[in-house]
Amino acid sequence: MFRTLALILAGGHAPALSILSAERTGAAVPVAGKYRVIDFALSNCINSGIYNVGVLTQHQPNSLHTHLGVGRPWDLDRAQGGLRVLHPQPTPDGSGWQRGTADAVRANFDYIADQPVDNVLILASDHIYKMDYRPLLQVHQEQRAELTLAVHSISPYEAYRYGVVGLDNNSRITSFVEKPRRPGSSLASMGIYVFRKQLLLDILSGGDDSSFGRDILPRLIHEVTTCGYNFQGYWVDIGTVQSYYEANMALLTETPALDLYDFEWVIHTVSSQRPGAEIATTARIENSLISDGCRIHGEVARSIISPGVYVEPGAVVRDSIILNDAVIRSGAVIDHAIIDEDVVIGNDALVGNGDDFTPNHANPEWLNTGLTLVGLRAHVPNGTILGRNVVVPPRTNEAAFRTAQIASGVTVGP
Repeated sequence: MFRTLALILAGGHAPALSILSAERTGAAVPVAGKYRVIDFALSNCINSGIYNVGVLTQHQPNSLHTHLGVGRPWDLDRAQGGLRVLHPQPTPDGSGWQRGTADAVRANFDYIADQPVDNVLILASDHIYKMDYRPLLQVHQEQRAELTLAVHSISPYEAYRYGVVGLDNNSRITSFVEKPRRPGSSLASMGIYVFRKQLLLDILSGGDDSSFGRDILPRLIHEVTTCGYNFQGYWVDIGTVQSYYEANMALLTETPALDLYDFEWVIHTVSSQRPGAEIATTARIENSLISDGCRIHGEVARSIISPGVYVEPGAVVRDSIILNDAVIRSGAVIDHAIIDEDVVIGNDALVGNGDDFTPNHANPEWLNTGLTLVGLRAHVPNGTILGRNVVVPPRTNEAAFRTAQIASGVTVGP
């Protein structure tokens, strides 16, 4: 029905995700137990009948490349169309780094020009949502638009993070303001754009703007026919540590807004060959999500436990996210924390301890709600006490802990 190429922008650095994006792109961050963030955009594409997909990478791409492979979990391992991973290419100044979303797409100008499509669907990779793109494409076609934006209602307090869109009664876009201080609308751009292919090529060849939201869209809405598609379903941008945490915890409500058990709209992912979860007689589990390959011998309450996690007897995990293959030793207590992959928390360690909620000294804007973060492959020594809003960087070894008690707001390291 629609000849469409989907481009998923998965290359940007996400500093507001703190240590979660230190050694991986935000698109590859584990979420909801067994998934990676990019699984949602990829699954939406194939569930919408779009099998021509390019993924644009740049920042720390190795784990994303490993996850994507040849696209088999999403039925994208095809000779025609299918999945194409598009790497950064040298720029005229020789740096090889793209400066923004438009610049990343421009670097793949020839690839886009060669595709036998009418429309280019541009998607962000750091959003969690289930969306059928066909109604969006239908509106784009019926309105004879050159550009169509998907929009979603947001709180005015969140507007500073988004491009805010004004629509008239005919769904035509009347204004677009990137990250306004005082929003004139409650509709935010979802970072989902449908361009007529030729318009996109004309824009990319006719200028050097680096960003769609900041540079191109505010100007384009006054030059061509643009319209908005108001998406009413669940959608969340997990561009910050706090939004990432809240999106995961929302899956534990009695009736979560995001239904991962909907067999009519499956979210596909790479399924590792792991046994079923082991729940020992010593285990106590309350309102938690437990993934394949986990061994739960201790207590887990209101937490997301990713594949391969081992919670030893006497260990306690509360209100936390534990990522793949982490080990929580006996006597350890994890409270309101995010523990990254392959972390070892030593015996009797306390992570997220006390009532002092001093913001993190290095990142007070993003870490101020009490979340304590332990980075990829870090080792927390036996008996160590970590306060609130503490950051343990990736690969931190036991020697980096010069004291057994780390105060709230501290980042461990030299």
